[in-house]
Amino acid sequence: MNENKSYGLSTATAMIVGICVGSGIFFKVDDILTFTGGNVFLGALVFIIGAFSIIFGSISLSNLAAISNKSGGMVGYFEDFYSQSIACAVGWFQTFLYYPTIAVVVAWAAGIYTCLLFGLPDNLDLQMGIGFIYLLFFYLMNIISSKLGGQFQVISSVVKLIPLIGVGIVAIFFKQPQPEIPANVEPIHLTNVGMGWLAALAPTAFSYDGWAISLSISDEVKNPKKNMPLALTIAPIIVLFVYLSYFLGMNKILGPEYILSMGDGAVMTIGNLLLGKSGEVVILVFILISMLGVVNGVSLGHIRMPYALATKEMIPSSKKVIQNNKGIFNNYSAMIGLFCGIFWFFIHYITQKFGLIKTGDISEIAIVFGYLFYSILYIKVMMLYKQKVIHNFFTGIISPILALIGGLIIILGGFSSNPASMTIFFGICSFFCLSGYLFYKKQKS
Repeated sequence: MNENKSYGLSTATAMIVGICVGSGIFFKVDDILTFTGGNVFLGALVFIIGAFSIIFGSISLSNLAAISNKSGGMVGYFEDFYSQSIACAVGWFQTFLYYPTIAVVVAWAAGIYTCLLFGLPDNLDLQMGIGFIYLLFFYLMNIISSKLGGQFQVISSVVKLIPLIGVGIVAIFFKQPQPEIPANVEPIHLTNVGMGWLAALAPTAFSYDGWAISLSISDEVKNPKKNMPLALTIAPIIVLFVYLSYFLGMNKILGPEYILSMGDGAVMTIGNLLLGKSGEVVILVFILISMLGVVNGVSLGHIRMPYALATKEMIPSSKKVIQNNKGIFNNYSAMIGLFCGIFWFFIHYITQKFGLIKTGDISEIAIVFGYLFYSILYIKVMMLYKQKVIHNFFTGIISPILALIGGLIIILGGFSSNPASMTIFFGICSFFCLSGYLFYKKQKS
């Protein structure tokens, strides 16, 4: 889309950290504790397993980032190392389902915390309306200026680390007793869930996801063969440290039963304990900025995907999309991304309004399905090592094996969390992939 190299190592790293940290971690902690029956040890274990998939997965894919010249991130990798028809299937899944569902759900979550911040009613329509405004704003901002989007990403990434690391540090010195569950709140007690804790891997996958989105801007990163592998290695380690710091700190200060009972609002109690009523506002501001950073990062990557597919003739009217004329509405790649976001926002609203998905949301299903594609790439990395294209044993064999194990566990956990919804939406994901595959086959025949 842009021949200028707009992003350096700091932006690429910040994009990964910024998308991963600051969305799921704030409103999925209680979900993870619910699935683990309030067991803090199992919750920490779930975060570590999730880290396996992101840390070793990103280290594995850094091999491909170092040798691939194709644009489009994962689509380029499949094009380079498998086939163009399979790459098209991946591209359709990412463009028309994966990116927009993540952007939509996090924009909605930002709407929820905006209502909490300003004391607005706990109303789905209001939350979704505010979220829709956020969604439009960040898509349009990144269409107008990629540099402005990149700068916001760096700022929001730094801002969001303050409360997350701060909670962990405060917990070390915190001596006050854990707060009592309010009398008007029904308490949820610790339970033994057996192997049911594996279901916690679905919300954990949401908390960690986003690192692969940064691959979509690899062709706009300065010295990508050096900087992308570095970013893909550094950022996940930062994410794991931040997550464990926040999760363990939250549980020490509040206790698992309090978090289970209070749900998403539990985090405000920490602000209140430290700074009084104003502390709740400070915490909510940090959370809101963090979530908006995620929406920004996802939209920044999403609006580039149709253009990347068009350069490979993988979507209809590719020549028109490539033209990328001046003006917001003549930027066809960005408009495709924007309208995909609007479409899935409506679908998400319907599923929430009528309770069509009992646990989780549409983004978790797309995220879990995405691990199938990651796994295929991990296998290719090992094949390239055997072919002596990749020479490092750790990054070529050990890392992809560990990433593959972590990915398969997340897929298993995703299905165990909601078998019916997962089956239906896996079918929808497969439909998008098959449509892309058949389109490319027909296009080339």
